Amino acid sequence: MSAQPPVFSEQDLQACNTLGLPARAPVAVLEDESAIPALCEALAAGGQTDAPLFVLGGGSNLVIEARPRHRVLRVALRGIRLWDDAAGHWIVEAAAGESWHGFVAHCLARGWPGLENLALIPGTVGAAPVQNIGAYGLELDQRLHSVVAWDLRAGRERTLRPDECGFAYRDSLFRRDGAGRWLIVRVRFALPKAWTPRLDYPDLRDHPGLRGAGGASGAGGPAHEAAATMPTPRQVFDAVCDIRRRKLPDPAVLANAGSFFKNPVVDADQADRLQRQFPALRTYPQADGRVKLAAGWLIEQAGWKGRRLGPVGMHERQALVLVNHGGARAADVQALARAVRADVRKRFGVGLEQEPVVLD
Repeated sequence: MSAQPPVFSEQDLQACNTLGLPARAPVAVLEDESAIPALCEALAAGGQTDAPLFVLGGGSNLVIEARPRHRVLRVALRGIRLWDDAAGHWIVEAAAGESWHGFVAHCLARGWPGLENLALIPGTVGAAPVQNIGAYGLELDQRLHSVVAWDLRAGRERTLRPDECGFAYRDSLFRRDGAGRWLIVRVRFALPKAWTPRLDYPDLRDHPGLRGAGGASGAGGPAHEAAATMPTPRQVFDAVCDIRRRKLPDPAVLANAGSFFKNPVVDADQADRLQRQFPALRTYPQADGRVKLAAGWLIEQAGWKGRRLGPVGMHERQALVLVNHGGARAADVQALARAVRADVRKRFGVGLEQEPVVLD
């Protein structure tokens, strides 16, 4: 006998989004993959009369309206396993409902390094490919093996390779296709057995915990000294966690959705003009010849660091993070976002794109 589809019922979603915005919607919880075929049948039978579906992970990259028109499917699938012990890599699979940071810590504890630069990012494993998360010199697609997802419109399961996921900077096929098409159920990562630290990001490279890491050097020549001073995966993990805790507010203490704007990418000529006008501007050359600008620096220079607009504001330590000081609604968040974007465009001629998804 096939499993029944998840049942939707009216629920409070304020605790299900890290911005702490009040909301109510029909919600169902998916705890078993065997219920997905029945869910697809129910969605197909509903036609255009039923509310559209929104797949919810940890709610850490979300601006939610008080009464969204969507039904919400919360993914609570669990499980982590070594899917394949391949030559050169451990292929590790995690269910979509697993905590992302918990998964990174689990891999490290099992001796499977490679994700430590992405430690302490809030959210779930299933949500991570949607946004193509990245931090401190590492992007998720650089470690991805495959994504197992249901195409809910077609009613079938697919396994997608990285080149089929349409990854871009904080973007993917899963995001561009819109809410309600893709239901990610499992994600696999290729973690290198010949691990080397990724220390490209200045804050990480200069972190006190990584200076001279790996033990004191001694006799044995340059090769021995290089090996002795290379940090361990645990040291990189701890440094990343320390940096994030110092820079970013804990959503459990001060409600926020992490980085609220994407770092804008502009052509080289525009970056050069801005660099001449603003010598302190932080720029990051890209492989395609364009240049990424630090959105936090732009926002701070536009006067928004630590500044409030009603119940919301940009964080006092990190201008890129929009925080809810209490009592905010989606309209307050979007009003602040519009004001920040307008001031940055006026001062620098650069547009900012919002990172969190809107559930309306």
